Amino acid sequence: IHAVFCCVGGGGLIAGVAAYIKRLRPETKIIGVEAVGADAMTQSLAAGERITLEQVGLFADGAAVKQVGEENFRLCRQDVDEMILVDNDAICAAIKDVFEDTRSILEPAGALAVAGLKAWSATNPRVRGATLVAVTCGANMNFDRLRFVAERAEVGEAREAVLAVTIPEERGSFRRF
Repeated sequence: IHAVFCCVGGGGLIAGVAAYIKRLRPETKIIGVEAVGADAMTQSLAAGERITLEQVGLFADGAAVKQVGEENFRLCRQDVDEMILVDNDAICAAIKDVFEDTRSILEPAGALAVAGLKAWSATNPRVRGATLVAVTCGANMNFDRLRFVAERAEVGEAREAVLAVTIPEERGSFRRF
């Protein structure tokens, strides 16, 4: 296994996964994945101390925390090789990918690792043929949220773009647009 990707909220899951894998295979990269706007571990590791976010993005609510755990942070400083941030569109595209491959529906936090693996692979072409693992988890998905996921997945896959414009309600404005 070249790398293991794991979602990060409070840090418990990745701390345990990293501690175990690094004892068995220290050469295996452990890569944490957080959602943009819910990146307490990424910021904490960069600062060298636990920080507290003022606000937390809630789309990947299963991994949205203002501050990571103390022991989790200590273990992550020791064993996590890298952190990746992904946006909501990338998370939605990952949910769609897993559904199309397995007919399983992941919650947004559970799809973080897949989104991170995809993003990391796109910027690391030398890993072609490497064995990459994404830890998926969670079942915090409701039917109403699927509408948003389906719409944003196309944007996350770079198949569509969403544009917003304001057109004044006056004669000829649409023609000028």
